[in-house]
Amino acid sequence: MRRFLAIMLTITMFGVVCAQEFRCAVTVNYQKLLTTQQAYESAGDKKVFDNMKTAIENFVNGRHWTNIEFEQTEKIDCSFSLILSERSSATDFKGQLSIQLRRPVYNSSYTSGLFNYIESGDFAFSYNDAQPLDFDPNTFYSNLSSTLAYYCYILLGYYFDSFAPYGGEPFYGMAQTVQQTAEQSGFKGWRSDTQKSRYWFMENHTNSAYAKLHDVYYTYHRLGLDMMTKDQKQARAAIIQALKLLQEVNKTQAKLLSTQQFIDVKMAEIISIFTPAPPEEQKEVYTVIKEVSPINAVKLKDFNTK
Repeated sequence: MRRFLAIMLTITMFGVVCAQEFRCAVTVNYQKLLTTQQAYESAGDKKVFDNMKTAIENFVNGRHWTNIEFEQTEKIDCSFSLILSERSSATDFKGQLSIQLRRPVYNSSYTSGLFNYIESGDFAFSYNDAQPLDFDPNTFYSNLSSTLAYYCYILLGYYFDSFAPYGGEPFYGMAQTVQQTAEQSGFKGWRSDTQKSRYWFMENHTNSAYAKLHDVYYTYHRLGLDMMTKDQKQARAAIIQALKLLQEVNKTQAKLLSTQQFIDVKMAEIISIFTPAPPEEQKEVYTVIKEVSPINAVKLKDFNTK
């Protein structure tokens, strides 16, 4: 942990690249294509989907996203899952993309979810297994490579925010560059025209009005979860403080995509942490969740009755 925090202090987006950062598991599910009118195209061409999976793995795991040197055991665990639903040509696909990110907790074998998001099922992209997945933040090569790169930077932002104050800020800036470049492509998801557009993850973390989001991740994880084996009462107090910071962000703008995503990912964990906690702590947690995410407050109904 000390070594990792020392690395955090040297973060910069430019300079000599040292090592890959991600240990990403990739799945490509094409079963829907085999049960539709496209079966004749896909049943005998399954190799393209294996190649697609390999290409995505190599793109995420084999590319250098920072100049930070990671040991093998320090690599960031995440997953990309693609469920294909349409194949309109040999190289044109549509499907649903889901992304997950996990973070180790200090002095334990426990990993905490940081990001868990499922896009709508209309993610359209082209893939030609005879061509590499090219990427440059200032050039739009394909919707697939730009989308993967965008989420890689978003995941890095979440991850490093959880280890150091504003540690993820430069990565959100890179995600913004990718978004602004891809926005001109005309593909869905890059503009602010829908409430769940991927645009909003970038916007929420680069808009100074919501700057406390960065404090939420650091306070919850570094001052909260990482301290659970040392002082549980102090750790729970930090987690409550993080939730109150989230509440402040919510007062600035209700129903931000990032605040809702945080609660959705953390609910089971929060329940586990505070079920044995004193009633006064449970009541504080319930009050925040009820305001920020009423739909999740019902899961804490017992907290409000003690």
